[in-house]
Amino acid sequence: MTRICINKGVIILLMSLSACSQMSKVQRSKDYEYKLNVAENYFAKKKYGKAQELFEEILPVFKNTTQYEDIYYKYAYCFYNTEDYMNAENLFKTFVEMFPSSKKAEEVEYMRAYAYYKQSPRTELEQTNTMKTIALMQAFINTHSNSARIAEATQIMDICRNKLEEKEYKAAILYFHLGRYKAAAVTLNNLFVDFPGSPKGQEYKLLAIKAYYEYAQNSIMERQIERYNQVLTECSDFEEQFATSTFVQEVKQLRNKAQNNINNLQNEQTKKATGV
Repeated sequence: MTRICINKGVIILLMSLSACSQMSKVQRSKDYEYKLNVAENYFAKKKYGKAQELFEEILPVFKNTTQYEDIYYKYAYCFYNTEDYMNAENLFKTFVEMFPSSKKAEEVEYMRAYAYYKQSPRTELEQTNTMKTIALMQAFINTHSNSARIAEATQIMDICRNKLEEKEYKAAILYFHLGRYKAAAVTLNNLFVDFPGSPKGQEYKLLAIKAYYEYAQNSIMERQIERYNQVLTECSDFEEQFATSTFVQEVKQLRNKAQNNINNLQNEQTKKATGV
């Protein structure tokens, strides 16, 4: 068994050395048509790393030829298929700039946006690539309104928007738990405005009211009436927009508590003013 394993190892090593030798031979060759054929063969066999090396060597040679567009196209896809999405995006962008009338331009423009999507990180991280994906997918939809890729582009935009919404929601909840109630309320109201079609819209408004209530309750006495009035304003806004909501009763309870607190504070102020 040990001998068989050793023999297999030797075979694999010899094959690897042979492949390296073959690649080195191709790279030393001055026959650029031969290099191109080998590169395209590697590309067809999904050996994108080797194809990329050869395409990179011959690109300057084939510039200003009819073959240049196809070579550049495959060169860009080598980066994409080896998950180097940052360089792939840049190459897709350059392709569209160099070959705006190409039959592949629509596909490559979409792939540029998709390369950004592939770089979109998990929710907790900074979302520049997610926002860039949305912008480029929207630009693609605007430019290619009859494209077969519209449905997929729209779906990806929805996924990205959901990610941005989730990130903001988590930030708002964190603010609330940290006792930063005003920041929580503002973030929740911004969520409501920025994502108008969200199924969580009513929940955002309710949580904003709760955050404003806590903000008022934890304020210095001189500012409490003003801030409880903000709670009343938010409650009125909710009841006006969502009269049939299942949250209306809870909103009314918060309104009553805020109004009772205002009444108590005003009574205390009157007592102090009259010396009673």
